[in-house]
Amino acid sequence: MTLTLNIPRLETDRLILRGPEARDFEPIAAFYADESRSWGFGGPLARDDAWRWLATSIGHWALHGYGFFTMELKDTGTACGITGLWNPEGWPEPELGWILFEGFEGKGLAREGAECARHWAYSDLGMTTLTSNIKPGNDRSIALATRMGAQYERTYDNVHLGEDLLYRHPSPEALR
Repeated sequence: MTLTLNIPRLETDRLILRGPEARDFEPIAAFYADESRSWGFGGPLARDDAWRWLATSIGHWALHGYGFFTMELKDTGTACGITGLWNPEGWPEPELGWILFEGFEGKGLAREGAECARHWAYSDLGMTTLTSNIKPGNDRSIALATRMGAQYERTYDNVHLGEDLLYRHPSPEALR
C-alpha cells in the first residue's frame, strides 16, 4: 500500500518548497547531529531519532494537510533547509517554523521560504493567524520573525521543548 499525500509544490525566485522525501534524511540527520545548530529545534538527536522526526514530519502532512516543506535551491536541486507549518499534539496553535542547513545562512533563504509558506497558509488554507515559537536565546530566529513583522506576544511552556517565546505574525489583511 502506498500513502499518497497531496503536498503542494511552491516556488519563489530561488527556491522550490516541496514535500519531505527519503532523500532529505541525510541533511536532516546532519542538522540534528549538530547540537549548536539543532538545540532550538529539539536537538541534538541520534540518527534513528532524526529518522523518526522525518517520518513524523511526513505523517503531519497526512494528519493536518499541512506541514514542513523541504526548501530546495532551484539552480542546483540542493536541499538547503525546511520551512512550513507545525502543529503537533500539545502545540498552542499552528506555528510557522524554519531551519537552514549548514552553509546556507545569511543569504535570505529562510525569509524567502518562510514568507512563501506563510502566504500559502493564508491564501490557500484560509488561516488568519500564525505564530513562531522560538527558544529563548535563538537570536537569529527572533530577528527573522521580527523582520517578517511578527511581534512577541508571550512566553509559554512548550510541552516538548520547555520555555518558548511566542511571536505572532501579522494577519493576512495587515500584510496587504
